[in-house]
Amino acid sequence: MLDVTIMLLDDGLSSTAVMPAEIFHCAGALWNELNDKPAEPAFRVRTVSLNGSPVHSPTGFSVAPGGAIGDVDRTDILIVPTSGLEFDGKLLENSALLPHLRRHYEQGAYVVGVCMGAAYLAEAGLLDGRIATTHWAIAGAFAARYPSVRWRPELFVTEDSRLLCSGGVGASIDVSLYLVEKLCGHEVAVKCARALLLPMPRLYQSSYATLPVSQPHDDARIRAVEAFLQANFRHDIPTRSLADRAGLGERTFVRHFKSATGRLPAAYLQALRIEAAKAMLEREAKPIQSISSEIGYDDVSFFRALFKRGTGMTPAEYRRHFAPLSVRGNAAAERG
Repeated sequence: MLDVTIMLLDDGLSSTAVMPAEIFHCAGALWNELNDKPAEPAFRVRTVSLNGSPVHSPTGFSVAPGGAIGDVDRTDILIVPTSGLEFDGKLLENSALLPHLRRHYEQGAYVVGVCMGAAYLAEAGLLDGRIATTHWAIAGAFAARYPSVRWRPELFVTEDSRLLCSGGVGASIDVSLYLVEKLCGHEVAVKCARALLLPMPRLYQSSYATLPVSQPHDDARIRAVEAFLQANFRHDIPTRSLADRAGLGERTFVRHFKSATGRLPAAYLQALRIEAAKAMLEREAKPIQSISSEIGYDDVSFFRALFKRGTGMTPAEYRRHFAPLSVRGNAAAERG
């Protein structure tokens, strides 16, 4: 069993702590119990506050923790929930949390920031140079305050070197199920989601957003080109145009792009389109032809072949494996 520690902070929406606690508590157990089988819990869950005292939410809830964060010697997962939108005041009020985040991360724990909770990871210096997300409405403020962090507010869930973030309050569910699947396997996560009547994790804050498709790097010119491609991946963009945007000759640009991202520009564009298609297949019941056209491929046969080469599945197979039941049901009904 893995140890999960849930921080409780004053003035945060309690669901950002309670939902992760309940999901990890139920993983491996609730589905079995509902089907008259022995429970096989995968996680031990404990709640803590800074000093062991109860915390209060803006909706009137008071939540009593099981102890103080200083009492936790080691944990496998540490989750930091929201604590209100007054960043300066809250970061000062909860500054004693920061060394604990660094300590547990150095000991090998996964550290998770839910919504505004990502600010504590950034304040602790853990997110410098790494990919992170938060709620889209506060992403601009976070980007200005923590410019060294590679903010991706279009994503619901990010993971970079055992540091995870989720965008928005409801995304506490997504990041929790994401970790259940990562650490316990797809079957345990699906059973947990079904037992709690939850969809499997969403990864995107919009249906066209994409996962990172390049390796970490510090080339600002190439990062600017990546951002342009991520916003315009549906269009065919000549390499010459990308090179001009980077202020480089075409051959020099291709060499720099491959060195920084690990991919040639055309392969990078294809990877962006495949990630966008995966997102749509996971969440929408649109026909495959429509998805193919929306991501930039009018030839659906070419799209199917490219998708299978990249994922090992046809688009329809991918949808059957990873889409919520409602999407799979709608797609099946349409075929019928």
